[in-house]
Amino acid sequence: MTNTVESLFDEGLERYKAGESVDALIPVFKEVCDRAPKTAAAWICLAWLYMLDNKSNLAYKAAQKAVKLSPQDPQARVNLAVAMLETGQKGLRQHIDVVQQLFLVNPEWRDEINSSIEDGLSRKPDWESLRKVKKWLFEE
Repeated sequence: MTNTVESLFDEGLERYKAGESVDALIPVFKEVCDRAPKTAAAWICLAWLYMLDNKSNLAYKAAQKAVKLSPQDPQARVNLAVAMLETGQKGLRQHIDVVQQLFLVNPEWRDEINSSIEDGLSRKPDWESLRKVKKWLFEE
């Protein structure tokens, strides 16, 4: 029996939260993106997983797609900013500014993004670009 896209996505998230390896999860989220290419949340997760796996160019492409599909999603913007740093792209400051504006619209997003960044740093402690983005978002 084929899983629905929603159940595949939910299962992938649960497996991520349980600490499953990035290598095992990337194919799950790639399948969700293939089957439901307009699902921003799937592209956001895929970009994050690619960055955790040091696949910056793939992360950048996935993050661009996520922002295009959901420009008001702060996690999509954070992922794009980190991927831009890692691939040497210009113009990432605008994404930091948008995220800070989104925090004003919905203060809960600030906590969610902070939790997400802490999760990323716990999984990849030497993630310098994520540290930089965290500093720009929360310490400036």
